[in-house]
Amino acid sequence: MEPFHRVVGGWYRRQVEKELIKYGLRYDDLLDPNMNLDVKEALNRLPQSEIDLRNQRIKRAIDISQKHTELPDEFKKLQTPFKHYLKPMVKQVELENEERASLGTGKPYDRQIP
Repeated sequence: MEPFHRVVGGWYRRQVEKELIKYGLRYDDLLDPNMNLDVKEALNRLPQSEIDLRNQRIKRAIDISQKHTELPDEFKKLQTPFKHYLKPMVKQVELENEERASLGTGKPYDRQIP
């Protein structure tokens, strides 16, 4: 990677991190199950407790956004925006889909996105 891209990439990551911390979100919370069927399948495989935590973070972010405020500073310090909980499961689903494609079988959830 070129030095310019590395610098700009680092700056962009810090900006995204600031915005996620402001609302108490994690990066994986931004992945939309309606736009990517692999994400939807990965969410189905997560434990219910992790799904509940995701829904709680999203509801809190919506509430904070509607009130035009930010998360209190004591809670901002506790946030871990790049601690991935969904990404490993999405990678596993993608690998399974690649394996199915190489074997010539279809996805068990082969549907179209509306």
